[in-house]
Amino acid sequence: MLRLRALWGSLALAAAATMLPAGAVAADPPPMRVVTLAPHLAELVCAVGACERIVGVVRHSDHPPTLRQVTGIGDAHAVNLEKVLALRPELVLAWDGGTPPATLARLRDLGLRVEAIGVQRLDDIGMALLRVGALLGTEDAACAAQARYDERLGALRERYRNAEPIRVLYQLQADPVFTINGQSPISAALGVCGGINVFADLPQLAAAVSREAVLQSDPQAIVYGRQDDGAGIRRSWAGFSSLTAVRHDNLLAVNADTLARASPRMVDGISELCEALDDARRRLPVAR
Repeated sequence: MLRLRALWGSLALAAAATMLPAGAVAADPPPMRVVTLAPHLAELVCAVGACERIVGVVRHSDHPPTLRQVTGIGDAHAVNLEKVLALRPELVLAWDGGTPPATLARLRDLGLRVEAIGVQRLDDIGMALLRVGALLGTEDAACAAQARYDERLGALRERYRNAEPIRVLYQLQADPVFTINGQSPISAALGVCGGINVFADLPQLAAAVSREAVLQSDPQAIVYGRQDDGAGIRRSWAGFSSLTAVRHDNLLAVNADTLARASPRMVDGISELCEALDDARRRLPVAR
């Protein structure tokens, strides 16, 4: 089994290397000064054993807590280029699909090495760990982190493989009702737990929906982040007893910080989400 894992790790690292842009190679020597342009990217760097190399982070980069002491360079969608340059990074990790293209182009025009890391599916987190490890020269730590993540995610998938489906609205804010579509990793997390995203077909990754649309979809559970406007979300549905979720007190608060971060910690968020949905199922009538 250990030999098989070692072989898989080697093959996965080779696959991660093929994800590099044409002409790009892992740095030799590896970069020692790294700037990350999204909170989850900083977490990925730390997960592969290179946390001490991070010299610049965007707002909300707070795990592990030591990242709060690292120089801030703006937020994920508004990076202060002057601050980035002043940090003399040898590598800038960008968020593929999140960092504005204009920012990427400007950083490259300034002569900085920029690598974009994309995560669209839950399984992409493991591959992202391997790619970051390859870029930073911490392949062994990356393989170990990927193996732990895949093992924990696989165990959750197996545990909830036959879970009874439950219709779910994942709500980001109270007014207007803001939610996610099926392309969001959070929607994939719902799927692991047997949850059905009632707005999976939305054209945008995240968008506002009308209360009429929510009433029509009649979710059996409404999930929201306890760090968000939880009290406001609960108040906003107080008068809608016709909704199954409201009628059975299935408004569920979860840790959005772990669930929304495309890092190994997302497994913690999925585990909490699955337990919350199990509680919601128990509150529903037997015949439904």
